Order: sequence, then C-alpha cells, then structure tokens
Amino acid sequence: MILIVTPNPALDLTYTVPTFRKHRSNRVAEVAAQAGGKGVNVARVLTALGRENRCVLPLGGPTGAAVEADLQAAGLTHTPVRIAGETRRTVAVVDTSDATMLNEPGPKLAPEEWAALLAEVDRQLPAAGVLVLSGSLPRGLPADAYADLVTLAHRHAVPCVLDADGPALTAALAAGPTVVKPNAAELTAATGIADVPAAATALLARGAGAVLASLGPDGLLAVDRDGAWRCTPPAAVTGNPTGAGDSVVAALAAGLAGHAGWPAILPDAVALSAATVLAPRAGEFDLAAYRHFRSAATAHAVPAPRPGS
Repeated sequence: MILIVTPNPALDLTYTVPTFRKHRSNRVAEVAAQAGGKGVNVARVLTALGRENRCVLPLGGPTGAAVEADLQAAGLTHTPVRIAGETRRTVAVVDTSDATMLNEPGPKLAPEEWAALLAEVDRQLPAAGVLVLSGSLPRGLPADAYADLVTLAHRHAVPCVLDADGPALTAALAAGPTVVKPNAAELTAATGIADVPAAATALLARGAGAVLASLGPDGLLAVDRDGAWRCTPPAAVTGNPTGAGDSVVAALAAGLAGHAGWPAILPDAVALSAATVLAPRAGEFDLAAYRHFRSAATAHAVPAPRPGS
C-alpha cells in the first residue's frame, strides 16, 4: 500500500475557456469540480493504475465535506483528520494551450490538529510500502513540518517521497527523505544554482537520498549518490499540464514500492506525465497515450557533477 499525505487539500475547480484573455470578460465553456491537492491527484493516478493506496488529509467545513464526498464517489481510499478551519479551493483556468492557477492559502492548522494527523500517519505506516508527502503546508505549521513525517517514515523503515517547494522542501532535507521531486525552477530557488544537475547534487549534500527533477517538456533527470539518469518524452504534447508532476510522483511511488531502479522508473514517469497533459483534468491521463509513450521512452545514464562542482 502507498500512503499519501496531503496536508493542504483543496476542492479543485476547473474552468475551460477556449480563448482566455487577461483583463477581459471570458465565457466559460465547461466547469468541473473535484477533490484535489497534489496528493489527491497522485492517489487518483495510482488508483487508475490499480495500485493500492490511501490518502490521509485534514478536512474541515462545507468545502471539506465536498472534498470527502468526491473522494468517496471516486472510490479513493482515505482517512480524514477533522479540523476546525475551512478546506481551501483552487481554480484552474484552462485554454487550448495552457492553464492559469489561482490557489487559496487554505486553513490554519492548530498544533493539536497537526498532532492528530501525525498520529494517524504513524498508525498507518506499518502497512505502507512507500510514504508520499505532497503539496504545500497549511498555515500554522513550521517550515520543517514535513521533517516530522520523514522521521516517522524512517522509524518504520518506509521509503519516503517528498514533493514540495520553498522552505517546506529545504527544511525537510536534513531529515533525509528518500527522494525529493522539485522542478527546475524550484531547484534553483532552493539552491541558488541554475544548472540542474549541480543543483540536484547540492540537495544530496543537504540530506536528500535522491533527486528527481522535472524539466517540463524536456523530461526528467534523476540524480543520486551512484550517478545520474535522464529520460525525455518520445513526442511533444500540448494540453493541460496541471497534475503532470503529480503523475510523475505516482510513477515514482509505484516504482519504489516495486523496488524498481531509475531505468524502469523514469520511462514510466515520463510516459504517465505526458499522458496526463493530454487529459482534461489533474489526476487523469490518456491510457492509450500512456501505453504508447511507455513503449517508446528509454532512460540512459548521464554524467553527474561531483559534490561542490
């Protein structure tokens, strides 16, 4: 079982606007609402792949009730932790080429609410093969809150994937997450280094076991203490990139649960990410495209800089 923690879930609203124009009135062609947050997107993808998983997430207020109702309707196994605050909403405005995101900050978690979430994760970890920590931290938590969860994973000898950015990423590195998954911009922000392989190596020096860097249309780069591997998409795709990174995390978690190495994980992650861009909403992917891309994608070893280079 893959255990997924989404500390700041949301009700995701997607507005499809054929031609989005800033500072003008826009007609919305379609509106969709579903439970969201990066971890929930990971759970949707894993469920579609037939991989057992469970979400642990704080929920509160009418929006939290709507999130839980959608989780149940979608058949996503989950354990809610009740909070006093109102679960947030996000809005994605999607046109024919890209998406514009509007993300509410979310509720403030009280110390006792965070303690309850930690206790629930601790209770679930003995049955888990991988722990996924995904998304922003809610208000009220210290920057190193993810380190608490990484420490729990180590205590249960469970590999841990961290997909976060900013202080939520950097403050958790010392706890030693098994893999972190920043994109190129997040890597630069975390290290001050523009070169992606060098920035990834800097995160290894600060405690990460491995770095899986998302390079957008240029694919993925994995760096660990044994070397570096690269995989690029077999074809260019356009569409809605929202959730593509979450599909990378889903493939990574599934690969770690199956004790796969980078030569198997990277092509699967690239294919799943590209197939997600072709789907209308986060947490979905084009199955035929996924299978086609997976058969065509290949990972290869690349030179990695030495620490400090």
